[in-house]
Amino acid sequence: MQTSKQIQPAKRIGTVEEYYFSIKLKELEKLRQAGKPIINMGIGNPDLPPAPEVLEELNKQSSAENNHGYQSYVGIPELREAMSNWYNKHYDVDINATNEVLPLMGSKEGIMHITMAFVNPGDSVLVPNPGYPTYASASKIAEANLIHYDLDENNNWFPNLDELEKKDLSKVKLMWINYPNMPTGANASKDFFKKIIAFGKKHGIVIINDNPYSFILNDNPQSIMNIEGAKEIAIELNSLSKSHNMAGWRVGMAVSNTRFIQYILRVKSNMDSGMFKPLQLAAAKALKLDTNWYDSINNEYQKRRVLVHEVMDLLDCNYDVNQTGMFVWARIPDQYKDSGELSDEILYGCDVFITPGFIFGDKGKHYIRISLCTNQTVLNEAKQRIKALKTT
Repeated sequence: MQTSKQIQPAKRIGTVEEYYFSIKLKELEKLRQAGKPIINMGIGNPDLPPAPEVLEELNKQSSAENNHGYQSYVGIPELREAMSNWYNKHYDVDINATNEVLPLMGSKEGIMHITMAFVNPGDSVLVPNPGYPTYASASKIAEANLIHYDLDENNNWFPNLDELEKKDLSKVKLMWINYPNMPTGANASKDFFKKIIAFGKKHGIVIINDNPYSFILNDNPQSIMNIEGAKEIAIELNSLSKSHNMAGWRVGMAVSNTRFIQYILRVKSNMDSGMFKPLQLAAAKALKLDTNWYDSINNEYQKRRVLVHEVMDLLDCNYDVNQTGMFVWARIPDQYKDSGELSDEILYGCDVFITPGFIFGDKGKHYIRISLCTNQTVLNEAKQRIKALKTT
């Protein structure tokens, strides 16, 4: 009997693994099917709806007969204009709506597009540790060399640029930063942004700030593009996922100079056929919301954060009360060898999932992260379960 030749995947597949949360969600679902009342406090998946007027706009535009065809790769003018105005209103940044902003199907898409647009095999990329795992996985897929730079709470979770200056940076093309930071909740300062822009210019390194959390529990939304000269060397990714409760809608943006935007567009235009027009029009409506919208969402997150702090206290974890964003990041007690041990204790001891910090890099192995995307009733239930576990 003739056997077919075994088909092997591309070598790049061997450099990346299935995303941690993709695997963990399947495990949690199996536990639920086995009758376990699992509470998931791990993922930053907003549970609140978008603003009513945004939903109304989507419904209205979806009913229009002429809104269902292919759309431009650069997004409709109404959306680009809304993005430009949003940057001007909230960040005090002037963005040319025609050629300095590119709508994306979520900013995660932008991470891959930017990497493919700038990185050749053998180039190097600076990636934070701890940091969002997609920065590293996109770089690996592009066959880049990873240079991890450490973030430390003793340095306010900023990169140590003096230490980086000692490294061979001659092949570095990109540096990923993420402020307000995920997972640590650290916020950037203008002074830091000025230093990182100067660093990028000195070494010819494109600085990309991934900025989806600046409106969550943050009184002073900032953009790296507000720094003089930033547009020459930096790209900023932004998103409506967290700020407008539109995670599943997949609407994001890249902001930079015309040349960099064109590089990214060359990749993007070969990867999709444009975003659904009603989504774009509804997103434009969302970007026009006044500050009362953000205040109402943050009022709820503030209440949830109080409960999450109480959970962290039950676990004897240490945390910074001034964190921003939709997570609380905390250092675990010394009695645990790593965050995985504590996370498993809580999951299998009281059916509550908390994200172990090691998934963000080895500098996160002694930390855990709890999301604020769980309502107060469920958070109280989780708190009572953990309290019962800890007092038995």
